[in-house]
Amino acid sequence: MPPRRKPVSSSAASVERELVHSPAGFLQNFVHYLESECGMARNTVLAYRRDLERFLQWLESRRVKTVHQIDLSLLQDYIEYLKQTVQLAASSVARNLVSLKLFFRYLVLEGVLLESVADLLNSPKLWQYLPQVLNPETVNRLLAAPRPTDRFPLRDRAFLSILYATGCRVSEVATMQLRDLHLEERYCRALGKGNKERIVSLNPLAVKAIRDYLEHERPLMARKKDTGAIFLSRTGRPLTRMMLWKLVKRYAQRVGASEQVSPHTLRHSFATHMLAGGAEIRALQEMLGHASISTTQIYTHVEHSRLKSIHTKCHPRG
Repeated sequence: MPPRRKPVSSSAASVERELVHSPAGFLQNFVHYLESECGMARNTVLAYRRDLERFLQWLESRRVKTVHQIDLSLLQDYIEYLKQTVQLAASSVARNLVSLKLFFRYLVLEGVLLESVADLLNSPKLWQYLPQVLNPETVNRLLAAPRPTDRFPLRDRAFLSILYATGCRVSEVATMQLRDLHLEERYCRALGKGNKERIVSLNPLAVKAIRDYLEHERPLMARKKDTGAIFLSRTGRPLTRMMLWKLVKRYAQRVGASEQVSPHTLRHSFATHMLAGGAEIRALQEMLGHASISTTQIYTHVEHSRLKSIHTKCHPRG
């Protein structure tokens, strides 16, 4: 007869359950799920991962061993912790809540949990902050800010021009390749969130700025190795999102614009100026690569706010 297996003690079984259902044990597979099955952008996935890593550290401090110990009361305590101790803004708390809901829905999808307790949480009410917008005169000064005495004025002018001409995110411009440019037809391709591709138009001034850069400066940067990226550093490496962000900051300071100006300010300005020029909201949604029309509608509030200020200023009884 085969030897009888020793029965597993209740304490050993408990430890085994804790190891199998430890919240931290699901994180890596969840991240892989977001990348491969949901097709989320890398920066979005990284943000969700950071949110969950903080949540897992908090759970550890509360001696929570398995996902089955997490209930509504515990999650409410965590949200209060983010508000009071970490002192996150309401928008950041809301994003953390999205991370939690996605994580718990994944656990339900995998059959680990029967239902998502996180779905019972309500998102904090958010104030709708109107984005900062530059007036056309300030934009013109910003686009003309690079001087011949700068290291790479043609590159910098081309970058600023493409940001304002297309309304692209800085991350989209940073990853653009030469093959994405179609200057004769005056358009380029942008790869947005969730790896969604869209066509964005280029105005004649942007086309000229890009051509000048491609003809006179970029060949000098790409002498050793050409990666195919449009915007390069002195050594030929693609400029990162942060490097491009710093360029905008530098030139905004030069023309006396607000310290809050960033690449996204040019995106906001593009959208607002397009609406002021008569663009339809649905067309603007496609240009910006917004998944939801509600995201684009904030610019109608900006335009209404601008018109209201003009009315107050110019009307005899304003």
